[in-house]
Amino acid sequence: MIPANETFNGTFPFTPHFTDTPGFRMHYVDEGNGPVVLCLHGEPTWGYLFRDLIRQLSTDHRVIVPDHMGFGKSETPTDRTYWLQDHINNLEQFILALDLQHITLVMHDFGGPAGMGLAARYPERIARIISINGPTAFGQESLLEKLTANAGESPWFSWILTAHAQDRLEPVLQELRYNILSTLKLNGFERNDLITDNWLQAYGSAFPTPEACAGAIGWAKGFAAGSHVFEAPTEEAKQIISALPALAIWGAADHTLHGKYFLPLFRETFPAGQVYELPEAGHYSPEDAPGTISLLVRQFLTLHRNA
Repeated sequence: MIPANETFNGTFPFTPHFTDTPGFRMHYVDEGNGPVVLCLHGEPTWGYLFRDLIRQLSTDHRVIVPDHMGFGKSETPTDRTYWLQDHINNLEQFILALDLQHITLVMHDFGGPAGMGLAARYPERIARIISINGPTAFGQESLLEKLTANAGESPWFSWILTAHAQDRLEPVLQELRYNILSTLKLNGFERNDLITDNWLQAYGSAFPTPEACAGAIGWAKGFAAGSHVFEAPTEEAKQIISALPALAIWGAADHTLHGKYFLPLFRETFPAGQVYELPEAGHYSPEDAPGTISLLVRQFLTLHRNA
């Protein structure tokens, strides 16, 4: 039996798995059997974000949820950088070690560009694309324009740039164990009824010390310094990926990633893709609308089960 403090009193009751393949101790959930669903979280969350989706899909799918380097129950190395390309490299080693094929990607926040980077490198291993408030950056001509415009309206990105310029970024983000709620609220979290001691402990537990916050700090610093490199897909990869079944679910109350900028990027790559906007959900839409999202994802997987 997994200790209660590791499951956050049963709210995350999944057997922990670990691999050292990416060069650090990477934690992941691996539940169920069937077609592979790979869920990729973003900043500053971890696999806990997908707990409802894991329960709902693992009845007939193999649901795999890794924690990125420096997040969740994964190790936070002190001698590594935490740029987008580093996370893509780690995911590459991860899927090769597990030999994952016919993958349905489920992507939230920076899990979007990380997952799309993986798709650019291994398009033949990807079967379906699901974006949940996760940018589907895939070499679109308007990508830089959309990213720049969004950053100009986002309180989170504005704060990062100001705090970085004033040398306040690290001192604030080193205290994520204590200010995790305010960080989530700044990005767009709407369900105040979810805020319990278990919930706060689950999200704060990833950052027990200032040193353990290196992953979250690295992602923010990477944005401020322009260190993140988006993977550039080949024309062949674009053709393969754009022909796949694709679904975008967007919490319209997202303060960080505005749908008016990122849904056009999705439609540009996936002109036949399905799009659903959830008016009451924010950036962390899997928290705000877990039932609706599970239903939409289930319907999509059923509709495209033979893809």
